[in-house]
Amino acid sequence: MRLKSKYFTLIFLLFFFFQGCVDMNLQFDNNPKGNFDALWDIIDRNYCFFEYKSIDWDRIYDEYSSRVTSDMSSEGLFKLMGQMLAELKDGHVNLSASHDITRYWEWQENYPANFDIDIQKVYLGNETEYSRVSGMSYKILEDNVGYLYYGSFSSDVGNASLDLILMKMALCSGLIIDVRNNGGGSLVNVDKIASRFFNERTHIGYISHKIGPGHNDFSELYPKYLESSDRVRFQKPVVVLTNRGCYSATNEFVSIMKYAPQITVIGDKTGGGSGLPFSSELPNGWSIRFSASPILNAEKEHIEFGVEPDIYVSMLQEDKENNRDTIIEKARELLKR
Repeated sequence: MRLKSKYFTLIFLLFFFFQGCVDMNLQFDNNPKGNFDALWDIIDRNYCFFEYKSIDWDRIYDEYSSRVTSDMSSEGLFKLMGQMLAELKDGHVNLSASHDITRYWEWQENYPANFDIDIQKVYLGNETEYSRVSGMSYKILEDNVGYLYYGSFSSDVGNASLDLILMKMALCSGLIIDVRNNGGGSLVNVDKIASRFFNERTHIGYISHKIGPGHNDFSELYPKYLESSDRVRFQKPVVVLTNRGCYSATNEFVSIMKYAPQITVIGDKTGGGSGLPFSSELPNGWSIRFSASPILNAEKEHIEFGVEPDIYVSMLQEDKENNRDTIIEKARELLKR
């Protein structure tokens, strides 16, 4: 409860701050030009990565606003807005209308998958050979290495379930935590799981928020700490498996786990996504979500574009043809040393 309480207090305060920040919008007409200008203005005053990404938002306005016409269709306006938002290169930025949602996927699509669910099933076996609880699939492999796959931080994890899993895995020589293709979810679950691998309160990063409409109008950096769990904690070596499909909350989880003892991260760089998302609305009712509050690691480094693994490993074609996962096999090798 201690972790959850602290996290919700922070989000509660940030929520009301940004509600006030977004509600400061000027009045815009409900027509193509008015809605376009409202979108540009909301992002201009509230988006948190302009300087870090070296984005010239004024230039982008000039480029895209010239294409807005008074008689353009809703579909045409929506498409144009989506193209403008893609300039932010941010998977947390989405424009939502009744007919569609804009998406930015280049953080994952332009890279090797480094994950094959059919090959993973070879390791897990059939449904009688592995256990599943709280969105986690786990088993002890033949070489006494524990394997746990968690596909979404949106799957709530109970403390009793974590106790059960970690007590079973305590018999192993080490544990593989596979979060490949985990696109994120709840930061509450991130802290709840990560706290089982720390033995003391640890500084894990910083957070900041906008305090004005300027691109550099940020609060001071506030340190973030993770309290170690007072329940079952894992004390043996752990290898975390990552790929470009690790985004948002998963990106934060990997960043945090790199500060835990006996942890090695292998695979590919994560997809990123380190801005806490907030939402606003355009005059026509369309909803815009955007990154509004940056999270940095404990070295004050941005992780918006991903977290580097300790060891880069890619799945080899030869292994895939033989139903072997190169990244899992490397993790097993590390844990058997």
